[in-house]
Amino acid sequence: MFKSLLRFLLSVIAFLGCSALKIYAQTTVPVNDKVQQHIFEYNQVYCFEDTTGNINFNQVRALAMIGSFKANKQPTPVTQNPHSAYWYRLKIGKNFNTKNSWMLEFFDQTIDSITVYSPGIQNDYHATYLGSSHPFTARFYQHKNLSVNVNPGTDGEGVYYVRIKSTHSVNVIIVLRSVSWFISYALDEYFFFGVFYGMILVFGLYNLMMFIAMRQVQYLYYIAYNLSIGLYEMCADGIAYQYIWPNYPTWNQYAYGIALFAACIFAVLFTQSLLNLKVNAPRLNKAIGWVIILRCLFFVGCITINNNWFNYKIIEFLPLSLAFYAGCYTLLRGYKPARFFVIGYSFLLIGFIIKSCIALNIWWLPVTELDYYSLSVCFIMEMLFISFAIGDKVRILKNEKDDAQQRIIMQMKQNEELKDGLNKRLEQQVQERTKELVEKSSMIAEQNEELKLVNDLLQQQAEEISRMNVLLEKDNIILHNDIEKVTHDRVMSAEVDFEEFSKIYPDRETCFKFLADLKWENGYACRKCSNTHYGNGHLPYSRRCSKCGYEESVITYTILQNTRIPINKAFYMIFLMYSTKGKISSHKLSDILSIRQSTCWAYSSRIKKVMDSKKKEIRNAGNKGWSKLVIDSIEN
Repeated sequence: MFKSLLRFLLSVIAFLGCSALKIYAQTTVPVNDKVQQHIFEYNQVYCFEDTTGNINFNQVRALAMIGSFKANKQPTPVTQNPHSAYWYRLKIGKNFNTKNSWMLEFFDQTIDSITVYSPGIQNDYHATYLGSSHPFTARFYQHKNLSVNVNPGTDGEGVYYVRIKSTHSVNVIIVLRSVSWFISYALDEYFFFGVFYGMILVFGLYNLMMFIAMRQVQYLYYIAYNLSIGLYEMCADGIAYQYIWPNYPTWNQYAYGIALFAACIFAVLFTQSLLNLKVNAPRLNKAIGWVIILRCLFFVGCITINNNWFNYKIIEFLPLSLAFYAGCYTLLRGYKPARFFVIGYSFLLIGFIIKSCIALNIWWLPVTELDYYSLSVCFIMEMLFISFAIGDKVRILKNEKDDAQQRIIMQMKQNEELKDGLNKRLEQQVQERTKELVEKSSMIAEQNEELKLVNDLLQQQAEEISRMNVLLEKDNIILHNDIEKVTHDRVMSAEVDFEEFSKIYPDRETCFKFLADLKWENGYACRKCSNTHYGNGHLPYSRRCSKCGYEESVITYTILQNTRIPINKAFYMIFLMYSTKGKISSHKLSDILSIRQSTCWAYSSRIKKVMDSKKKEIRNAGNKGWSKLVIDSIEN
């Protein structure tokens, strides 16, 4: 009885254990010709993280036997640690009757290294090496995605192991597909790529023609932005690696980062130009300028410090958000060309958010082809609406130009009407004025005739007066000369004061002229070389020899040489000494000339000496005797 109860309990425990194993066992994906593809998700994929990156395949199989692999709890697995190697175990059901060939495809072609361990007939495994770190030409299927054949009809257990190692976080999207479906899907996919990149080229050519027509730099920015987006999408989709640089896996690792940098820079430059932020939002314009500088610095750091920084694509959210905010801000302020810009960037923002959620593993739905290519679709919508925005801006500018032309035409019509009215009034006024002028002209003509007669009479009188004036002028000259002669004779023959004497010799120039006339009355001869030709010297009335350059002052070799008193006073002193025959005292001379007595005594003594030596010559000289003293002094 006890043994029977014990057997029953053991049977129950075994049954429960088997049930538990069935509950927590990995789900096997069946192979069915009616189901052409299947995406592995949740507990269909078991994961193991090798933090050392050094565990080999045999060790992994042993770890799988002891339950080290854990069921995937996410829609699709994601690698988090770039230093770890991730192992994934898949179970594919056997189907010996399938008519299709089957394959495993990995959506994310940016994975650096993938090693697929496929079971063989004798329960052994062979490895297939894939990944972007290998040349593209080494792939069995010349397709952008990483693919490997599977054989569901094998005698093995149908367990596949996948080792993934990548320097950045990747979404491990694994799809089981029939080869026929893969070919059909690939053709459709490449057709979509052709349409997508063709649209980029069309938009680029369209904007190039717009630039040629409009000569606005915003079109060049948009062309560069479209080409950069196209290059980035080719890098992200693997098209560039397949067709442009298939033998350069190292360059393929960070080429997308350069394209993304160019797209970011040209996007914000295009935003500045299209929205005219320099006028509509100066602060936002400065903020975008700083964003450009910071993005350039980050790009330089990615190139020079660490290429893995290119993986932080989330930083593009900052310039994208700022450009979107600038569009909303200018739209709210009434800038109409911003409306299609905001719609286009809304699509781009949605695609960026979806792609970021997938990359950060916060997307709650299984990743499908639509999710994976959502950003490309949003790029197409964004380019479409941005083209609408450019066309809208051109249309608005054309309307504004047409309105301005209409206003100009209206203004010109008004000006023409005003001009016609003004011309009519002016013509009327001109006619009236002309009539008045004709009447006045006739009156003036009559008056001119009268004036002409009067002028003729006045002309005759003027000629008579001119003849009389000529005669009077001659008489005045004769009279003036007589007066001067009489005055001179009176002065020279009578005792006159200095004031009256100064009327004849008022200043230095007059005295110098008088001396020059006396000194060179008989002609000039140089005292050095006897040359008779001269020019004017530096002092008034001095003469400079044209041959030897000797300059002779007018007072040199005269009684006035080295005289320090004013020359007109010296003249008057000579005259007084001559007229008084040297009897005037130095005190008297000092009072008359306002010169110190000692100076007067010195000069009077010099004059007396000359007078004593020339008594005979000056006795009969008359009123010119005092000047004879000067002449004789020159000769002596």
